Amino acid sequence: MSRLHTVRSSVAEIAAAFGAEAASGLTIPAETIEGGPGLVVFESGGRRLLRPATWGFPRPSLEGAIRGDPPQRVGMVADLTNRMWKRVVVDARYRCLIPVTHFANPDGAHGARTRTWFSVKDRPIVAWAGFCQNVSGIGPVYAGMTMEANATIPPTNDRMPVLLDPADHQQWLHGSIQDVIRFMYRAPFNAERMKVDRTDDAWRSGAAPPGTEPQLALL
Repeated sequence: MSRLHTVRSSVAEIAAAFGAEAASGLTIPAETIEGGPGLVVFESGGRRLLRPATWGFPRPSLEGAIRGDPPQRVGMVADLTNRMWKRVVVDARYRCLIPVTHFANPDGAHGARTRTWFSVKDRPIVAWAGFCQNVSGIGPVYAGMTMEANATIPPTNDRMPVLLDPADHQQWLHGSIQDVIRFMYRAPFNAERMKVDRTDDAWRSGAAPPGTEPQLALL
């Protein structure tokens, strides 16, 4: 599954797409990798809020603690039975929507990987089903749930984000664990809805999805 996503839009457009209130002075990261800054929408007191958060729940290890290393980050939820997710997947208070315009997978031969981007043709800004939590000593973090990929994603990967249409948002944010399971195992977005942009940009280049730089320059 991808280790890279981005939202190439303005704060106002993202807030409008989710009916959310944006935090004052909010900035949009150029791209998000595990351990890096991203954005989430969650509900509190009946209001939807657009806030910054770090992509990836911390997963401490004894070896890392001995070396003094920061904990590894886990940004994707692929196994709901993993004890790491025991609490957050059951309790709807930890649900969030992750705004995404594009996600990417590495493509090509090892050592010469390039960026292949995926987006949804009829949803300029789409929600990725996520979980978020305010972790003591670290701050707000989030992870996105994954599912079996549709036909556009292979051979870059066999899994993809669980993408939501607006009609799904409320049920995702407030549904039961049975709803979470249903979202993970339902059919993914149809391949016909997906746009694929294969590029020659090196995987670690930081290059934006094709066609997005001019629009972003106007924000």
